[in-house]
Amino acid sequence: MSSEQGFVVWFTGLSGAGKSTLTEALAPELRARGRRVEVLDGDEVRTNLSKGLGFSKEDRDTNVLRIGYVANLLARNGVAAITAAISPYREIRDANRALVERDGGAFIEVHASATLEECEARDVKGLYAEVRAGKRTGFTGIDDPYEPPLAPEVTVPTGSEPIAASLERILGYLEGRGLITPARAAAAEGAR
Repeated sequence: MSSEQGFVVWFTGLSGAGKSTLTEALAPELRARGRRVEVLDGDEVRTNLSKGLGFSKEDRDTNVLRIGYVANLLARNGVAAITAAISPYREIRDANRALVERDGGAFIEVHASATLEECEARDVKGLYAEVRAGKRTGFTGIDDPYEPPLAPEVTVPTGSEPIAASLERILGYLEGRGLITPARAAAAEGAR
């Protein structure tokens, strides 16, 4: 595989598992290695591409399929597309994988694996507190299902390992697949 091949890094995990944090760490690393990168963050997509959708299973599926469609368009054009969305349903993630791979892109599913308790302890957005107070229903992982990946390319135990270690695990996988140049090679190329 060429380092010019487009690919999709698909982060999935519970709310608060660290998907956006990992995305923010990964994107500049990929850019530093000469890759064109676009980020499709779940919250931003809901505001700009999926406005008006609710949180029924059908609406969640539509939202995640839209993210997959845009990620595929980017990957087809040599871009490294990073998605950070809960994407709770395995069937829809698999449909996006099939779309990307059918068009010649690589699909790298990364499971940001943190327990519900670890995510609730972080609760950066206060969403879990709202659920526990009865102000929100249909919340993934509590009263709506989350189907973890069965065979993700990379699993990062975000509840128990530092972000830097998770990032290294992801970068190592991408290097091993030939999708990005190793850091030393990228630095040497930049020095020329």
